[in-house]
Amino acid sequence: MSKPETTPFRRLKPVPHTRVTFTEGFWADRMRVNRETTIPTQFQRLEEEGFIEVLDVDQPPRPLVRPINEYGLSMQMFFDSDFGKWIEAASFSLATHPAPDIEAKIDFLVEKLDHAQLADGYLNSWFIRRAPEKRWTNLRDWHEMYSMGHLVEGAVAYFEATGKRRFLDVMIRCVDHIASVFGREPGKRRGYDAHEEIELALVKLYRATGESRFLDLARYFIDERGAQNPHYFDEEVKEFPGGKPFNFGTYEYSQSHKPVREQDEVVGHAVRAMYLYSAMADLAAEDGDASLKAALDKLWRHLTSRQLYVTGGMGPAVENEGFTRSFDLPNETAYAETCAAVSLVFWGHRMAAIDLDGRFADHMELVLHNGALSGVSLGGDQYFYENPLESHGQHRRWRWHYCPCCPTNVARLVASLGGYVASHDDENIAVHLYGASTIDMVVAGRALRLTQATAYPWDGDIRLSVEAGDPVPATLWLRIPGWCRSATASVNGAPVDVGAGTIKGYLGIRRVWATGDEIRLTLEMPIEALHAHPDVGMDADRVALKRGPVLYCVEEADNAAPPQHMRLATGEAKAAYQPDVLGGVVTLNVPATIDQTGDWQDTLYRREPAESVPGTITAIPYFAWANREPGGMLVWLRDGRR
Repeated sequence: MSKPETTPFRRLKPVPHTRVTFTEGFWADRMRVNRETTIPTQFQRLEEEGFIEVLDVDQPPRPLVRPINEYGLSMQMFFDSDFGKWIEAASFSLATHPAPDIEAKIDFLVEKLDHAQLADGYLNSWFIRRAPEKRWTNLRDWHEMYSMGHLVEGAVAYFEATGKRRFLDVMIRCVDHIASVFGREPGKRRGYDAHEEIELALVKLYRATGESRFLDLARYFIDERGAQNPHYFDEEVKEFPGGKPFNFGTYEYSQSHKPVREQDEVVGHAVRAMYLYSAMADLAAEDGDASLKAALDKLWRHLTSRQLYVTGGMGPAVENEGFTRSFDLPNETAYAETCAAVSLVFWGHRMAAIDLDGRFADHMELVLHNGALSGVSLGGDQYFYENPLESHGQHRRWRWHYCPCCPTNVARLVASLGGYVASHDDENIAVHLYGASTIDMVVAGRALRLTQATAYPWDGDIRLSVEAGDPVPATLWLRIPGWCRSATASVNGAPVDVGAGTIKGYLGIRRVWATGDEIRLTLEMPIEALHAHPDVGMDADRVALKRGPVLYCVEEADNAAPPQHMRLATGEAKAAYQPDVLGGVVTLNVPATIDQTGDWQDTLYRREPAESVPGTITAIPYFAWANREPGGMLVWLRDGRR
């Protein structure tokens, strides 16, 4: 393969999550629940449901919790990934809030993983315990490197939080084993895992250690995907026969249908796709690879213009946990896996680091406040795997799942949220997300603190104050969200021309920043009714309500009738903060008409439409639904205003 065209990307460096403190309000509350409830109870669930037992490699294996299915796959094959994600979430939390009991639980898992590791570095507890002779014989279906990748990410996070090297060294030995088996050198296999994850984990390992061999291995896996003819997975079946059926019949499922630089449409399993694109963005940043960036731009455009739910969720189909065709976005049967939404945040954040364009952070914000956050209950101990946009009361949150990838994924996202707020280099500071917080960074050798005072996302008034030991010359870039139609700004009371100063969704203010400087940014937050593209047939003549970054839904618990009976009517919509509703949220009151069913009795069809009466719809933030008694829920409301 010829050397890719390279370019010096902006490469803004994210402010570490340990240097961002949410002081009060929306995200401070959610991080507290994550720290005090979600992370501890997830470990309890791992114990109660028998997950940790799979690490006891010296004990004879008990009957499988989840029997092997027709594809030769058991959930136990990738339980190691859940240990990795839980350790990562717990480590992110430990880095800012030390907790000896949580640290002891991590050490307990590390002890078991270290003991389980084979002499050659291989580490997958399922295969070590049950089928050591089958390791590396089915990369297409069995998730070996996927699980190892999550353990690598957990090891890096734990090392960075505590300085302890034991787990990191375990995973370095594992990665070195992988490198000894796979690659383009003589005697190695030209393979890669069908479930992407190891690629982005390797970049994290490279950045934590400075060892270039880890970046080289990530580059190999990305460049090799879909590049072989004949396909590696076809050759694998020949080498290790056993009548394995092809689960999904197409290599689009694993994004291995063509080389990654030639891909221009998001296809297949949604989580796999987002992990791959995140790793591609990492590699594009490290190598200045313009060809990877060009492919990512095409993929981003295709996702956001044809395949994305209004919540930021993605993947309409349970059959492949992923994409089908453009504009296929059903509501009640939406799969919209929590993991997919979480991993879109990963991808958007990485894109914003190499290209300061508001479209990336806009979608990152959308997912954070809606399609990802809906995956965990307000109490922090119940979850959604799927995140539909309509329900008749059949959707309930669960306390655990036989495939608990989503709980640990959302936990690690929330625990590390500070790392998504801002980024910088020696001349630029970019604020991507708003929330009451302090942001500490060193810009060109000078310490600087930005303090955000705001009730965002419930209010668009944001005040940023500066503290700096020495004056700092830099351009401060403030994101003007794509949903905002009118914004005003000032520095120390002097107005700033937002229109003239905004480039690609960021308002740039250049000056020498000093202690006492104050920036005021006001983002207008009207209630808006969004319409779907005409090709999204299921949303024809319907609207979705949105205010600022928060998408709304109508839940039966707040209304006198099922939301499916309601239709928006002409009139003034009002927003009001309700401190006693769902932990404190802004609700919307919207004029409506409500269909009556009392005179239909046993009639299923008739000539006359249902009688309707005037009323008011109460709408709540989508992320907060299904936290009360079961009932109907609807995002896309019938539009009766025209």
